[in-house]
Amino acid sequence: MSATFFGHPRGLATLFFTEMWERFTYYGMRALLVLFLVGAVSSGGFGIDDKTATAIYGLYTSAVFLVALPGGWIADRLIGARRAVLIGGLIIMTGNAILAISTSPAAFYVGLVVIVLGVGLLKPNVSAIVADLYPEGGARLDAGFTVFYIGINIGSALGPLVTGEAQQLFGPRAGFATAAIFMGFGVLQFHLTRRHLGESGRHVAATLEPLERRRLWLRVGVAGALAGAVLLGCALGFIAVDPVSLAHYTFGAIVSIAVLYFGYFLIAAGLNAEERRRGIVLVVLFLGSALFWSGYEQAGSSLNLFAERYTDRVMTSIHFVIPTEWFQSLNPVFIVLFAPAFAWAWVALARRQLDPSVPAKFAIGVILMGSGFLLMAAAAAIVASGTKVLPFWLIFTYLLHTFGELCLSPVGLSFYTKLSPKRFVGQMMGMFFLSISLGNLAAGIIAGEFDAEHVAAMPSQYMHIVYFAVGLGAMLLILSRPVKKLMGDVR
Repeated sequence: MSATFFGHPRGLATLFFTEMWERFTYYGMRALLVLFLVGAVSSGGFGIDDKTATAIYGLYTSAVFLVALPGGWIADRLIGARRAVLIGGLIIMTGNAILAISTSPAAFYVGLVVIVLGVGLLKPNVSAIVADLYPEGGARLDAGFTVFYIGINIGSALGPLVTGEAQQLFGPRAGFATAAIFMGFGVLQFHLTRRHLGESGRHVAATLEPLERRRLWLRVGVAGALAGAVLLGCALGFIAVDPVSLAHYTFGAIVSIAVLYFGYFLIAAGLNAEERRRGIVLVVLFLGSALFWSGYEQAGSSLNLFAERYTDRVMTSIHFVIPTEWFQSLNPVFIVLFAPAFAWAWVALARRQLDPSVPAKFAIGVILMGSGFLLMAAAAAIVASGTKVLPFWLIFTYLLHTFGELCLSPVGLSFYTKLSPKRFVGQMMGMFFLSISLGNLAAGIIAGEFDAEHVAAMPSQYMHIVYFAVGLGAMLLILSRPVKKLMGDVR
């Protein structure tokens, strides 16, 4: 494989554009989801109440992270990463097409589930193929993932802009159709340029006996048939779905899984003293991650509704109304703009022995996220007085949230792998994704507490998030020094 893509293997371009279009589809659809669900039936929406719509949003964004684990497992043992990416892309495209043509909420839910299954196959495995392109590892692998990360953010920024404009021009379902079309482009270019990947991702990683492989296929087939039957029952209305109750039950189930697993890990997993100390750090980081994402993921739910209903989006000088969905592009744009500055700052601080520890970075990230809601509380107070607010309130809120993400997200998964005992690394990667899933689900539940009929309550509701997030973030910051000691020599 010749180095023809920014000095990297040509196969990186294949993966760059595949993930770019997948993120375009995900973020474009994510920006539309709640607004479409609560939209009036007369204008093409479903007229669902805010509480139910945000619960659906939380379930959807939570499930995307949960299914990454079985998606990676299927690729490792049955079909290989390359087939998983191709099949996953086709499934995502199909799911968005279902959203575009669905005429009932039940059918729409089926489309969401289909997309979740597709993302579960594509997302973890496209990253795995990137790693396969660099068998030597080291700095070139890090540089390759940096280029790949640029593709993620380009797609994330373009998705809300294009799907939002399509919806404005062609109707409420055009955004979903646009997402399906561009995911189709991603799948097509992956198929046509897959030769540049060489042997990366072609083969199944696990070596299984034929009988064992057949048994696995049988189990997957049975599970797929059961899932298909449930989806069909939902689509035909035979199975009633209450998203709000389901969100609460799922939240309780995820919390129970986390408590039981960490209890087993710390008490009965045969850890030595040093591993147990590091395990306590893993619990702290799990809580910090879940807390951060529960606030951060208000972006597509409560903050999206705030942009739609209470933000003055009219630019009178040029006679243009800013589509609500465009605000969802702010975060990836800010990441591209400010990530290099943060990377430089951490290196500069490290030279002076001032680089914050990982627990401190988590705490700072949570505090910055909470501080963003301080701006929203002030904006909500203006709205409660009967006046719409200018867009800069949301812009600076998203900026603070992005700064929080740049403190927390890049180090999270990396240090989960470093702190975990080697025999538990895979499971701990799953637990870190579980923390993000838990946070996303909590975000949907929290957003459901905002009532459009009681605007006067919004300032205090946003302040509750501020008190909770900044308070716990400050507590994490205070504890960061003793927690750092528990990390031992891990840096």
